[in-house]
Amino acid sequence: MNLHLTDKLALVSGSTKGIGFAIAQGLAREGARVIVNGRSQASVDEALQRLRAGQADAQVEGFAGDLSDPQQVAALVQRYPSVDVLVNNLGIFDPKPFEEIPDEDWVRFLDVNLLSGVRLSRAYLPGMKKNNWGRVVFISSESGMVIPVEMIHYGVTKTAQLSLSRGLAETCAGTGVTVNAVLPGPTASEGVNEFVEKLSGGQPFAEFEAEFFRSARPSSLLQRFARPEEVANLVVYVCSEASSATNGAALRVDGGVVRSPF
Repeated sequence: MNLHLTDKLALVSGSTKGIGFAIAQGLAREGARVIVNGRSQASVDEALQRLRAGQADAQVEGFAGDLSDPQQVAALVQRYPSVDVLVNNLGIFDPKPFEEIPDEDWVRFLDVNLLSGVRLSRAYLPGMKKNNWGRVVFISSESGMVIPVEMIHYGVTKTAQLSLSRGLAETCAGTGVTVNAVLPGPTASEGVNEFVEKLSGGQPFAEFEAEFFRSARPSSLLQRFARPEEVANLVVYVCSEASSATNGAALRVDGGVVRSPF
């Protein structure tokens, strides 16, 4: 299936590993020119090397900078004044009891998980509307619908992304620009491995995975952590010409964690 992404310029924030890397890889395979982003030059260079090793003709380039920082966003936009595809993937999470989450953590989570996407969308949506074509995708989470008690601040930011993506889609009515949210469930990314280490107390991964889905996510139909590429497959489609009638949607790739037919 030709997704008509050849030579489209795509920016994937937070894309040196995990779901973001898999999205960058999937877009590059479809012929898009992909801007890979990470906080350090070393992590960006390593990701670019991995992408080129997997696909010799991949059109990939990098931008090293923390896109939760408005100044870094401004520097990015100066280098790349317009993009065709924006994937707001940058995000952090950290399990912590609600009573122990200080204001500083709340502000940090909002800056990284929500405001990075606000700033990037504000910078790039006008150009997409002018060109009458564009794709904006927010990588939210099933935690935006079912707030995890172990990290409420994370869930709140993911709910906010759903409202933001729908609101921005409303501003694109009648254009060739779409804005959607994709909601992964528990996914076996590098960040999840750190999450597992923090919660497992040294328990082997397979044992922790079985216990996690038995006790923390019993509604999961998948009953395992998804692979990053399984999430990326949906994101790449939503970024494509083939998804032109999908707009303002919250699309779940959560393994059936959310008990809802909608």
